[in-house]
Amino acid sequence: MPVSDIVHEIGGQVSRITLARPEALNALTPVMRERIIELLTEASADPAVRAVVLTGTGRGFCAGADLRGGAARGERLPGDVARTLRQGAQRLIAAVLDCEKPVIAAVNGTAAGLGAHLALACDLVLAAESARFIEVFVRRGLVPDGAGAYLLPRLLGPQRAKELMFFGDPLPAADAARLGLVNRVVADGELEETAREWATRLASAPTRALALTKQLVNASLDTDRPTAFAAEAAAQEINMTTEDAGEGLRAFTERREPKFGGR
Repeated sequence: MPVSDIVHEIGGQVSRITLARPEALNALTPVMRERIIELLTEASADPAVRAVVLTGTGRGFCAGADLRGGAARGERLPGDVARTLRQGAQRLIAAVLDCEKPVIAAVNGTAAGLGAHLALACDLVLAAESARFIEVFVRRGLVPDGAGAYLLPRLLGPQRAKELMFFGDPLPAADAARLGLVNRVVADGELEETAREWATRLASAPTRALALTKQLVNASLDTDRPTAFAAEAAAQEINMTTEDAGEGLRAFTERREPKFGGR
């Protein structure tokens, strides 16, 4: 992978991951995918990182998986496709969902196929006005992958999810925001600064509390009420052992703004 395909920077306790193959609308090669997974895993374990921003360069956020490399492969055996999916696209989406730091998608352009799901798996989604989301699979005669049939019904409900997946029409950023897929749409020139502002706020928040909150919310639609209540109680128990919880309570009683250290 050329060094420029993924640009990684850490500053202000924020890990910034930039997809940088603008000539291919940032379509993901396997090596790029593995690098993103690696960086998200490192962000989870690094106390110096308290938020992550994922973005792209050029006209595209991510055009999905780069399929050109797979076209020249030899005979495909039963089980190859499922194995490739489990070890590839599904691991990528899981890495976003499981990252212990909040992940912001700053969608600068077209997010198609796996690229759309990569953005929608993030905790917060900012979109430039020129951005659009495309469930491109049906155009290729394919079933959605990269957890699309898992993510979209949870974000939109089944009917809206089917509409996007059955037709594969581009969804402009404004419509994505109206449907609840995007937190905020900003002018193209304001995307980077807005993402920086949001990441800075998250990086100064109680990091472990955010991690536990993310875990609870992500699991909430797959659990019954007793399980959800038990998970909430356990999260509260764990969080009350953190330094930030103590700081937050002290700041409240002392009538001052808390200063969270992320521990």
